[in-house]
Amino acid sequence: MQKKPAMPPGQHHLFELAHSLPTFCFAKDAQSRCLILHKACACATADAQHLRCPDQAAVQEAALHTLSILDNMLDGVLTINKRGLIESVNKAAVKLFGYSADELVGCDVGILLPEPYTGEHDQQMQLFKTTGSNYLVGTRREILGKRKDGSVFAISLSVSKIARPGRPTFVSVIRDITQRRQQEEDIQRLAFYDPLTELPNRRLLLDRLKQALVISARSGQRGALMFLDLDHFKLLNDTLGHDLGDALLKQVATRLKTCVREGDTVARLGGDEFVVLLEGLSATSADSAADAECVANKILVALGQPYALRWHHHESTPSIGIVIFKGDQDSGDALLKKADLAMYQAKAAGRNIARFFDPAMQASISAHALLEQDMRRGLAGQEFMLLYQFQVDVEGVPIGAEALLRWNHSTRGLVAPAQFIALAEQTSVGQLLGQWVLDTACNQLVLWAQQPATARWTLAINVGPSQFNDERVVAQIANALHKTGANPQRLKLELTESMLMNDDAQTRARMHAIKALGVGFSLDDFGTGYSSLLHLQRLPLDQLKIDKSFVHTLLTQPGDATVARSVVALGHSLGLTVIAEGVETAEQRNMLAELGCDAFQGYFFGHPAPAAELVHI
Repeated sequence: MQKKPAMPPGQHHLFELAHSLPTFCFAKDAQSRCLILHKACACATADAQHLRCPDQAAVQEAALHTLSILDNMLDGVLTINKRGLIESVNKAAVKLFGYSADELVGCDVGILLPEPYTGEHDQQMQLFKTTGSNYLVGTRREILGKRKDGSVFAISLSVSKIARPGRPTFVSVIRDITQRRQQEEDIQRLAFYDPLTELPNRRLLLDRLKQALVISARSGQRGALMFLDLDHFKLLNDTLGHDLGDALLKQVATRLKTCVREGDTVARLGGDEFVVLLEGLSATSADSAADAECVANKILVALGQPYALRWHHHESTPSIGIVIFKGDQDSGDALLKKADLAMYQAKAAGRNIARFFDPAMQASISAHALLEQDMRRGLAGQEFMLLYQFQVDVEGVPIGAEALLRWNHSTRGLVAPAQFIALAEQTSVGQLLGQWVLDTACNQLVLWAQQPATARWTLAINVGPSQFNDERVVAQIANALHKTGANPQRLKLELTESMLMNDDAQTRARMHAIKALGVGFSLDDFGTGYSSLLHLQRLPLDQLKIDKSFVHTLLTQPGDATVARSVVALGHSLGLTVIAEGVETAEQRNMLAELGCDAFQGYFFGHPAPAAELVHI
């Protein structure tokens, strides 16, 4: 068989170029066409100077033609060698990234990528060098590119590999997808957000409500849905026009967002109807209702402030309907209907108020609202008073007292603390009462300091969470001590374990700042919480107080005696004194003394009484 004559040097490149162009015409996408052109162009230009055949001019012309096609592509094209260096660029790539061709050729391709893509590229190039792996080849990715001026933009990137003997080359086809991304975002915004206020619309609200119901069923925590309608909004539109109506709706949306937490949802259903979705409330019905009421009151205050609508001064109020939910017993639509009904009840009741869908819950909330108003009235009318209960040492000698808050109501008589303290803590009344107790206690210390028998007495006052968590509490204590002249060494603040369980830096810093004033701390109800030894070591405490629940069964429950013994030992090991409260019998006192208790408080030593009636033991 006659042997086929060898192809002249370089002729195979001409052959490859000639056969590439028809393939280019039928290639399915830009990436495939780019690969075909690049392969033919690279082969032709690399060996054109070595060709000694009559068709050398034709090969060069074809190569230039191919380069012209590449430069007229809308997509950017880069060729990169195995070291990650750019070997060639087309005009679209130059325009896309803002560099000149001379600035790009020879540079690492990483200059065109922001973090974290730069690091990822470096890892892939190292992986290719060591293992030959190139799993990104043949896939399309949407990442970020970086221009010469440092700006970042979205790109679509496709990478292909040309296997040339000893010189593997990667071809990257890059497309700017900024406009497409913007269009997608516009579509998303139109589908799920209200175009006027940019709040979530009904579709997105129902989706979030559906998720909230699932989460509530899993966690056991309740949520709240509020339906808001602006009072007399139609009158504004009819008299001043829809432009000012739209301006009002925008301002309402802004104010609503300031009344809720970051994870809550504020949505606009349309017209002047808004919805607020609160998640992660308490597991109990009463507490979650109180939380929802607190948010509703904030909304009423915020939306009740005057609005500046161009040259008009406008006042507007909302009516709010509230429904509390737990789990997924109701659908999102059903909850919206219930909240809507409650909102109409608010309008029927006179507008500018909030109403709950549940009648029993509404009655409870209404009673709480009346009680809060009554407490404010009582505080202004000086109906609150402090009673004092002795604290004695092991010898039975009084060393001070605890101040106990009481409410001598003008019509109801003496109101037990259990009936008003918890509600006060849920409102701003708790801070007002706490400040009154602090001022009154400091004044009492000044009076005791004037009598030799009581000059060294200490006075303990209970500080609630609302007062202690107020960032102004340190300044308030300092001010009370300064204006009364009370000795801070005689003042002792009683805090509960539950207030300190989080063990956060802010709490410790606040306690140390108060301690620096000279004021002491007693940890109340100790043994009922979950304090750790490490926790206690970090706190500037002076005293532990054994809870009365252990004292009452001290003689009948061996376990409670063990707890009391442990508390005494723990307190002493930390350098703290230990006091027991609720001591009612001599037997209890004697056993506590045997356990090493330092001080005692309870009916055995005296009932709470006004300061003027305290009797020395």
